[in-house]
Amino acid sequence: MAQTLAGKPRLARPEEVRGDGRDIVLFGDTFNRYFERENLEAAERVLLKAGYRLHRVQPEGRRPMCCGRTYLSSGQTDDARAEALRSLDALRPFVEKGARVVGLEPSCILSFRDEMLALLPAERTGFIAGKALMFEELLAADLKEGRITLPFADQKGRVAHLHGHCHQKAFAVMGPVETILRAIPGLELRVIESSCCGMSGAFGYAVENIEVSKKMAELSLLPAVRKAGPDDIIVADGTSCRHQIHDGAGREAIHVARVLEAALAAL
Repeated sequence: MAQTLAGKPRLARPEEVRGDGRDIVLFGDTFNRYFERENLEAAERVLLKAGYRLHRVQPEGRRPMCCGRTYLSSGQTDDARAEALRSLDALRPFVEKGARVVGLEPSCILSFRDEMLALLPAERTGFIAGKALMFEELLAADLKEGRITLPFADQKGRVAHLHGHCHQKAFAVMGPVETILRAIPGLELRVIESSCCGMSGAFGYAVENIEVSKKMAELSLLPAVRKAGPDDIIVADGTSCRHQIHDGAGREAIHVARVLEAALAAL
């Protein structure tokens, strides 16, 4: 039985993981969990439509999982380490049974491949190697292997402009984003050739940085967004990128999960 995120589902048990490649823990990062819940709900619907089994995992206590990045970005290393351990300890029994951990926010899910390895000893992190994936990585790989199918509706030439988050570029995971969007029939994908959007997490929100942040966004990202047609889709996986696009160009950028969900719902 799928462990849905909507409402108040019961928590999953490790013994429910079958280990056949369809068990997924959808990592609800702080940003999408509390500020853009629609992204998590869209991702959930896409994963269920593809035939995955979702497992809701929660550490001991009432607080949900957190990668610790919000602490780390402000120099609170000990707190970041504690948050990472809380999440890793909760995930371990599921991953060891064969589940994969899938996330939406690049800076969060990619922490499992980078910062956590530097903060914690190998015996606490080794089990997660190769098991923490971006949402698009999972879908693109399983589509290629024929393990899943996604019956997308024809978009009839609609245009999508894609901006990559800095972490996606640094970890070379933009390819799967492009792959999964190009799997939607009739969708014309245009990749925005841009550097950082200028937000860099909370950097762009600081009053002393705002002018630098704006200048970075104006190098290529915001001009490209302004040139987009009124019915075009602007796609950005990073929460800070989406906010920069909204504040700087007055356009709504959406997570790829919402693009996929809409293409499935149109049938």
